[in-house]
Amino acid sequence: MSSKPPPRQSDPPFPNHADRAAPARPTSVLASLRHLLDSLTREQLRNQELLASIGFALRSFTNLSRFLELVPLVAARLVEAEGAVLVAFHPDGRLWREQLHGNAPELLRQLASLSDEALLKASGEEAVAAMLDRLVQRQLSEPSFFATSVVARSLRRGRLYVYGPRSGLNWSESHRRHVQLVADLAGVALENELLLQEVRRHERIDRQLSTGAEIQAQLLPDRCPVIDGVELAARCRPAFQVGGDYYDFIPTCPSQQGRRREKGRWALVVGDVMGKGVPAGLLMTLLRGMLRAEVLSGLPPDRILHDLNQLAQEDLAQSHRFVTLFYSDYDPRTRLLRYANAAHNPPLIWRRQRHCVERLDAPGLLIGLQPEASYGCEQIVLEPGDVLLCYTDGVTEASGLNGERFDEARLVAALQAACRSGVGAQGILEQVFRRLDRFVGADRPLEDDASLVVLKVREEVMLPSLPS
Repeated sequence: MSSKPPPRQSDPPFPNHADRAAPARPTSVLASLRHLLDSLTREQLRNQELLASIGFALRSFTNLSRFLELVPLVAARLVEAEGAVLVAFHPDGRLWREQLHGNAPELLRQLASLSDEALLKASGEEAVAAMLDRLVQRQLSEPSFFATSVVARSLRRGRLYVYGPRSGLNWSESHRRHVQLVADLAGVALENELLLQEVRRHERIDRQLSTGAEIQAQLLPDRCPVIDGVELAARCRPAFQVGGDYYDFIPTCPSQQGRRREKGRWALVVGDVMGKGVPAGLLMTLLRGMLRAEVLSGLPPDRILHDLNQLAQEDLAQSHRFVTLFYSDYDPRTRLLRYANAAHNPPLIWRRQRHCVERLDAPGLLIGLQPEASYGCEQIVLEPGDVLLCYTDGVTEASGLNGERFDEARLVAALQAACRSGVGAQGILEQVFRRLDRFVGADRPLEDDASLVVLKVREEVMLPSLPS
């Protein structure tokens, strides 16, 4: 019996590798994406920490050099570069060699060897940047680097270089923004340091001005002297800490003491150096010393001004300034006032008997204008109750709220009102200054130094007048 062999079962088909891998593909892609996201998250967190650390350092740094050392370090780590170099400039364009930072010693040495003349001769900021870029390119072993300017208040304060290992300058836009942000923080630090230096410089100047103001206040009479038969009051209100106004009371015979000194002849002086501030104050101090020496000669007022003009000629010519000066001497025994004027504002005198105001003037040029200047000498006898007011142009030229000047007419009206009130010399001075302050306006500073000197003859003094 023949039997057929059982049908041969066919071998299973050859397995399809694609079919076998298909179920595993979603898991592999998700893992790769998860790994990428984790990597990006770690990079973002690291960059945030780096930027936060340099931001904190910027808010709290007290040493510019220590802060700038962080700039290239943080910039390189942000973009995973090999290194970075920071170049800083002085405000005048010179290389700030003390503020060259980075981890490329040979490059820093080459940058420090650059001459300031070469940088200053380069035409514009772009030319300076190109010069530095060429030097950096020659010195770096890495062919690729990224450079950006350190800018503050639209002025280029330096240059930041980040180099390798990314060949071909394949820096992403994010990397560029990070480096630029670090460069901007460096610019803020440099600008803050410059502003701090400026503040310190102003503080030093303020201290010097305060010292100068104290010295000048000591040179002006701290109180009015006692002169027989008269009351005196004086005040100088400088526009700045140091001013160019000058007034003085000088005994013509300083060796006399007591009652003899009170009854002796006294010089009364009011002057104004052209200009304000420290230069005018220094010239005023110089003039004071010369004048006090001249008073001891005992010469009449016109000769005093003539000699003073010759003595001060050289110093005033070098400073390109001039001085106005009213010089007078008063004899309490005769009530005779002799005076000469070097183009100063003519003093005002209130005549009690006639209730009117007169001007005291005499011909004469500015001190320091011409070597051989001549001066006229006038004299007047003061009567009981008469008031002499000497002032500087800072009073009459003071500007009010409407732009008008206080002028001489308002000063005359203020003097008349004060004299008719019957107050003494100090009261007259206070009333005139109050009238001036009302005109100028509350809390508004004067534009120029303003000084007033008041001499009032006591009304109980009844000495006979000299014949004319």
